[in-house]
Amino acid sequence: MPRILIADDQADVLAALRLLLKGERFTIETASSPAGVLKTVGTQDLDVVLIDLNYARDTTSGSEGLDLLTKIHAKDPTLPVVVMTAWGSVDLAVEAMRRGARDFIQKPWDNARLLTVLRTQVELAQALRRGERLEAENLALRDSVDSGGTKGIRLIAESPAMKTVVNLMARFGPADANVLITGENGTGKEVVARTLHSLSSRSGKPMVSVNAGALAEGVFESELFGHVRGAFTDAKADRVGRFELADGGILFLDEIANVPLNLQAKLLRVLETGEFERVGSSKTHKVDARVLSATNADLPGEVAAGKFRQDLLFRLNTVEINIPPLRERREDIQPLAEYFLRQHAERYRRKLDGFTSGAIETLLQHSWPGNVRELDHVVERSALMSSGGVVTAFDLALQQGRDAGVSSRIDEMSLEEVERLLIKKALARFGGNANRAAEALGLSRSALYRRLQKYGLP
Repeated sequence: MPRILIADDQADVLAALRLLLKGERFTIETASSPAGVLKTVGTQDLDVVLIDLNYARDTTSGSEGLDLLTKIHAKDPTLPVVVMTAWGSVDLAVEAMRRGARDFIQKPWDNARLLTVLRTQVELAQALRRGERLEAENLALRDSVDSGGTKGIRLIAESPAMKTVVNLMARFGPADANVLITGENGTGKEVVARTLHSLSSRSGKPMVSVNAGALAEGVFESELFGHVRGAFTDAKADRVGRFELADGGILFLDEIANVPLNLQAKLLRVLETGEFERVGSSKTHKVDARVLSATNADLPGEVAAGKFRQDLLFRLNTVEINIPPLRERREDIQPLAEYFLRQHAERYRRKLDGFTSGAIETLLQHSWPGNVRELDHVVERSALMSSGGVVTAFDLALQQGRDAGVSSRIDEMSLEEVERLLIKKALARFGGNANRAAEALGLSRSALYRRLQKYGLP
């Protein structure tokens, strides 16, 4: 269960957040002062921290919380911190993001948005724990690729197709042009965006991400441009939009093809002029943000169908970087699989030295419709299923039949469903021998029996 630290000096706020997050399967730690936060950060293994910005020093400036944010990152620079305050302002939000906050929540908070923000940060934290420093889309880190004198692009790029991508990132990362990143789901579009950010002159400023595909049309404009109090029924306070938070840095618009047609003109305007108005306000704001966008859709086809503005496409794709699917970069499959195996073997405390030749052949022959994300899931499952010191073709479970497609479905399964599946397969592999199945799964015999009873397995 993800472990979260909540910090606020009001007991009723802590109680409300504890009740909300407990229902979402979080393990919760609490603190009522900056000193308590720093103590917990120094002694607990946390996935995310949610801190209030105002404590005893005063009630409105947020300075104590900003100081606390700086101290947290001095202890653990990779720990995601989300800040929260009832006294929100554009300047305070921007300053918090500049000091390393991952997101900004205003009180009274919206439960759905708060949970979305925390779940996203937990996923990133867990990826970091596996060593995936840049992999929101599971492109593996390995050796530094020095391309055109630009260091720091650390991607597996054995294939000619990926070396072309690396060259493009090295050339256009330092430029300030807008970039459109295209490719199938699971190929690594967000990691390319993060790499471009790290190579840019704006690397010291925030990269703010928005998943356009996850936003309802009614909240899209508010999410991008913000709103003022009273702009609509639930607008109980002013809210900072993502463009303002990205001022001076980079805004990453994922699933850009899903932007509603009636809002594309407003997006085009801010790309052309840097100007926009918050929902419910006539005051014009100006921002300087480099825009990176991504999609798996055929945008020229969407333009032809009248679903996407051609002038907006021209603004977005000053440069286009296409990420090839895994089936077109087979030279990367084995090194990617070996990288993932090292990470998952360490995570699950398994002693695994690699793949058999048959397993490698199976990996190379698979079509990988889910791309790198699917490969990661397959290797993770095989690390749990393997009963020897190496992963076999059987452990990969890529054969046709009843188990076909498990690798593409596993990311949609709950933890209990995955555990039940692994126990069933282990018992089947050892002919119902509980001792051998328990040993292969790294469980005691009694622990296995408890799980059999829990899942109703014979």
